[in-house]
Amino acid sequence: MAKRTKKAGIVGKYATRYGANLRKRAKKYEITKKQKHFCQFCGKSAVTRQCIGIWSCGKCGKTQAGGAWTLNTTAATTVRSTIRRLRESQNA
Repeated sequence: MAKRTKKAGIVGKYATRYGANLRKRAKKYEITKKQKHFCQFCGKSAVTRQCIGIWSCGKCGKTQAGGAWTLNTTAATTVRSTIRRLRESQNA
């Protein structure tokens, strides 16, 4: 069987519907959703999405909550760095 999509990739299922810019945006999200993410517990790239917001590591079996499309959202990263900075200033 021949390769069906060249540029479209994972969003080839939408064919010519919804417009090019929306398909490009959807492609970015769906690629990040499908890829394996880094596990903070075991240090391997084995975290995959189970369902919306639930991420599970295939190696160590840990399950963690995250974003709908990515494991670490930008808001969560900002909060984590703010907490770390406040904790360091409190100890110093």
